[in-house]
Amino acid sequence: MTTNPIDTTAAPAAATTTATTAAPGAPGPLSRRRAALALATMFLGSFSLVTAEFLPPGVLTPVAQDLGVTEGVVGLSVSATALTALLTALVLGSLFPRTDRRTLLVVLALGAVASNVLVALAPSIGVLMAARLLLGAALGGYWSMSLVIATQLVPADRVGRAMMVVNAGTTVATVAGVPLGVILSAAAGWRVVFVAAAVITVVTAVAMRVALPPVAPTPGIGWSATGRALRSPGVGVGLVAIVAVIGGHFAGYTYVRPALSLLPGSDVGTVAVLLALFGVGGLVGNFAIGALVDRHLAVLLLAVPVAIGAGVAAVGLASALPLLVYPAVIVWGAAFGGVLNVVQVWITRVMPGQVEAGSGLVVAAFQTAIILGSAVGGLGVDSVGVGRTYLVAAVAVVAGGVLVRSTLSRRYSDGVAPV
Repeated sequence: MTTNPIDTTAAPAAATTTATTAAPGAPGPLSRRRAALALATMFLGSFSLVTAEFLPPGVLTPVAQDLGVTEGVVGLSVSATALTALLTALVLGSLFPRTDRRTLLVVLALGAVASNVLVALAPSIGVLMAARLLLGAALGGYWSMSLVIATQLVPADRVGRAMMVVNAGTTVATVAGVPLGVILSAAAGWRVVFVAAAVITVVTAVAMRVALPPVAPTPGIGWSATGRALRSPGVGVGLVAIVAVIGGHFAGYTYVRPALSLLPGSDVGTVAVLLALFGVGGLVGNFAIGALVDRHLAVLLLAVPVAIGAGVAAVGLASALPLLVYPAVIVWGAAFGGVLNVVQVWITRVMPGQVEAGSGLVVAAFQTAIILGSAVGGLGVDSVGVGRTYLVAAVAVVAGGVLVRSTLSRRYSDGVAPV
């Protein structure tokens, strides 16, 4: 494909058709009921995979004691997962350019099942790490395919709302899935937790096979397409901006416990309440921003990062401005809860003919941001302290928002209705 992915002459067509160009043999539009059922299975997929992804921090101590290693070594399993997710998101479409995306999604879910079973049976940290690498591959592939599938389930002007449903699984996993895993671990042991995660993911795989229609690969995949996408005006800059926004968030959120401990009079109960408020904000933000993003992308591309940055900065100033912390964590959580919806709709607007390649690049940018943000945040906390680290992270988030907003042409800003 030689067309400029940001060519605004394609906008009117994008407003009335699906968000991607359907490949020959692709199924026709689904009924609303069938599309809703398909999206519900995608919700279940994101819930089961993200729950498994973030279970290790909640069971860090018992896993470390059982396997005879330090908690820091077990914590590396999250970074290992992010690394393989990054690589898989970039290469999966190129490795399987003709495979039905529904089949690919089911295989990825079964890979996650195998990962959880291996973790549950792991006799050593080496086996556990290898199993987590397999989960990372499933995660990266799932997220790079999920946007592609959503764009073929609904019209282009409903992509944001469709991804709102899919991404809600991530929020629910954070708010409920991981805490329930911690409770189950205390009652039955950490290995049982991963067996339960495997069972849920089996159910997910079966549901996907039954509820999703066959999904043909979209045009514009492969190494050459990815290279062209990166060289297209605005795309590379937008991805760097996304790394700044998400990296700034994780530079703060990874160390939110010590940051909230700076609040005068805070104790474990206070921190728990604040984290719960963050989670509730994320759930509300996912649905609220997801409902608005199809028609107000231009505004949200800037407003969401600014809100994240404001929340990060306020938490960083907890010792000086304690009254701001409670509303700040709600705003921060709500904005971050909707940021993935915003980024996913952005990539469908700037690359309407190459959604699969663009989705892989977005997933890679997110995983890069997780790795860099947590690492740089740790260096900052150790060298200059929590407060200053949070302020620098807030600046990075806002700067990223300004930068990504600059990549969006006026005509593509709000889909059907121009700004």
